[in-house]
Amino acid sequence: MKQEIITANKTLLEIDAYLDTLVKKIELLIYVNPINIESEKERFFTSKYLSEPDFIYPNIGFDKFKLHKELFSLPIKKIEDERLKNLYEDIIYFYSGLIQSIETIGTGRKFYYNSLHSFGTPTELDVDNAKFILHFEENLDAEHFKPKYSAIETEQFFKDYSKRYDFSYSITHSETMGAIAMVLNNQKTLVLNSNHTFSDNEIGVLTNHEIGVHMVTTMNALLHPLKIFSHGFPNNVETQEGLSVFSEYMSNNLTIKRLKELAYRVLAVDSLAKGYSFSKTFRMLHSAYDLNKHDAFYITTRTHRGGGFTKDYLYLTGLKKVYDLYKKGGDLDVLLTGKVSLEYKNDIEYLQEKGLAVKPKHITDSFAENNNTNKTIDFILSNLK
Repeated sequence: MKQEIITANKTLLEIDAYLDTLVKKIELLIYVNPINIESEKERFFTSKYLSEPDFIYPNIGFDKFKLHKELFSLPIKKIEDERLKNLYEDIIYFYSGLIQSIETIGTGRKFYYNSLHSFGTPTELDVDNAKFILHFEENLDAEHFKPKYSAIETEQFFKDYSKRYDFSYSITHSETMGAIAMVLNNQKTLVLNSNHTFSDNEIGVLTNHEIGVHMVTTMNALLHPLKIFSHGFPNNVETQEGLSVFSEYMSNNLTIKRLKELAYRVLAVDSLAKGYSFSKTFRMLHSAYDLNKHDAFYITTRTHRGGGFTKDYLYLTGLKKVYDLYKKGGDLDVLLTGKVSLEYKNDIEYLQEKGLAVKPKHITDSFAENNNTNKTIDFILSNLK
């Protein structure tokens, strides 16, 4: 049966395999993270929040023009199945957009427009949802949020948590990243920010977010005959980040403080559309919304890196879509098959029917039972528009 599937889809598999060789180096987060965040943070604070950071970015390790040319030379017209041909057309345009984003990192508005093309920007409704979240207060357990653990110490928490999954991955540290932790998909690696001291809450959030979803989908993606599950379907960021934050919710680690962080990100990305400079976005968060200067700096950095990176607003929109699907009794497992998008759910099921995709082997542990005890969180999520 397997040989029949390979024979019937020989052209598709050949195109997919060659596409895999072309896009292995397209890991946008590697290139868009400045390598001098801490020194620029110090300079920015010394300037009383007036100077614009001068971020430096990693060198790009591939020939951008050649990659574009080879990408659009793929003979997708030879794919006989019209539905799959359209899917691969979408995927090629999506990858092309990511390459354009990478090649314009650090160019200001040019990068912003490419980011806009790949990830979009918040709607007025998204901004309203963010402001709605900021109305809520929460009595925090100060001890649970107290910074306690170095990146080295935090490693063990990830190793202990990961024993529930049947896969292995690498853990490294970095001093040059905007996030406090992230998964590098192509390298099957978790990266921890060595400049950060982690709290108990952050460890609960990150284990469920980074390993429970991002690493789970990385590992599931490797099980398919098609490599596109590893490199990503169009618009997969919204779904993947939505699933990841939903995992925080289901494991009882999602707090109002965390939701507010996602709301601040929406407002920061919206500031790009308004033409705000780095310092103006920072002052909006720090002064108008009373966010402490360190958190305001890192959220502003995440948003303005590269010249204007709009990705961060998708965490909240993705969470809302996944939460709504869960409440309706929808199947979340199909969204764990790889770096896939909710809007392509029917195509994934079609690929499974044709033997070109498989059911997910690894299932996010927290999805088995809703352990959320915070009724205010439920109220907020239920009332987002």
